[in-house]
Amino acid sequence: MRLPATISALLLTCASPLAAAASSWGFADATISIQSKGAGVGTGLKENLSESKALPKRVELGPADTLKIILTTQEGKSAKRPHQAFLSVEDLSTGLETSFPLSVKESGKAKLELAQKDIPTQLLTTSDLLSASLIIASFGTSSPYSSKAFDLAIQTDPNVPAPKSEKPLRYGKLSEIHHIFRADPKSPPKIISLVFTVLVLGALPVLLGTWLMLGANANHLSKALGNAPVSHGLFIGAIVAMEGIFFMYYTAWNLFTTLPVAATAGTVIFLSGSRALT
Repeated sequence: MRLPATISALLLTCASPLAAAASSWGFADATISIQSKGAGVGTGLKENLSESKALPKRVELGPADTLKIILTTQEGKSAKRPHQAFLSVEDLSTGLETSFPLSVKESGKAKLELAQKDIPTQLLTTSDLLSASLIIASFGTSSPYSSKAFDLAIQTDPNVPAPKSEKPLRYGKLSEIHHIFRADPKSPPKIISLVFTVLVLGALPVLLGTWLMLGANANHLSKALGNAPVSHGLFIGAIVAMEGIFFMYYTAWNLFTTLPVAATAGTVIFLSGSRALT
């Protein structure tokens, strides 16, 4: 009695993968409709799509039309969302092909809306019928579905110029680029520089005269220089050097030459001034 039971169990075990492998993807409750812009609901084409055979008559898509496909994807007999579901449109005379993915919910309800603006120029300008196929597939052992659904005819507006395809981007050697840099800043006219130089130099006697009128005490100068001759010498020399740096920047140097020299002179002024002025 055990032998038949064992054989039955083995047969069931072997039959399970075969049954799973026998299932395939497909669809049900599929309809295709053409809705023209400005037309009432239900006035355009509406046909049912079949898994087993293509639509016998062609579907015409005008410049103001929208093609709409609604279906339910199935794995075997159960409604299910596949990994891929799209409509493939191909020009059989040239071999050019493009795909339009369907929007699929978890319940398997799928929808696609297609207008002429969504179709590539190469297929939009053809005079031949386009072959439209539905492709549904996913991971697992179930067989994918791929079959022709209908023929699509593009009806363009004769009063509108045919769209031109853009030249594809190709990577390669480009022409040489010649950079145009901004010209170096120029100094102002010499007459303006001379006027301001005279004004600055003319202010020095006024400064000295005001200093003497206010009773400035210069007697302490010799004592200060005697106590810290090096600090005072470096301090006064660095100040004069800083003025010379500004002059060189104004006449010949650029910013990158001026900054390191000015930083050195400023450091000397700070260190020597802290000793000379205490």
